[in-house]
Amino acid sequence: MRKTILLSCLALGTLRAQNYLTTAATQRYFNVVRRNLEASADAMPADKYSFRLTAGQMSFAEWLVHSTQRNYSDCAALKSEAVPAGEQQAATLKEKAEVSKALKDSFAYCADALQNMTDQKAVSSAQVSNAFLHLVVHNNEIYGNIVGYLRVSGIVPPSTASRANQKGKKN
Repeated sequence: MRKTILLSCLALGTLRAQNYLTTAATQRYFNVVRRNLEASADAMPADKYSFRLTAGQMSFAEWLVHSTQRNYSDCAALKSEAVPAGEQQAATLKEKAEVSKALKDSFAYCADALQNMTDQKAVSSAQVSNAFLHLVVHNNEIYGNIVGYLRVSGIVPPSTASRANQKGKKN
């Protein structure tokens, strides 16, 4: 009986140490959407950063700025620290070089936060859980929106281009 309890405790400790939730969310979702959003920022011509699909929608740059701001807010919560100044500064950005750099800086900040994330920490409070899930889900929603901006501008979205490249390598 003691061996069974001890083995069960060891197995549970091993499962916790593997961090299935945070590893899957980081590798499958965060890294992918980071790559797609950063590549989108690079692919869109500078003169299209002010482009709007319709008058009532955000511009391409505003979508990226929105991602930047949310990254800083969410990842500050993951790091248990004050929101960095980059979050406020992002609201003033309009040009491709500065918007793209700010986006990439915010993703680097989040990648740093995720290095210390564990499954246990991800569910440690409502604020941390919300920030962790929001980081992944919301950025994918933003990417889904900007795909339309890319396609209307004659640009193949990075996720589509990546799949096409993978199919070409298999042949």
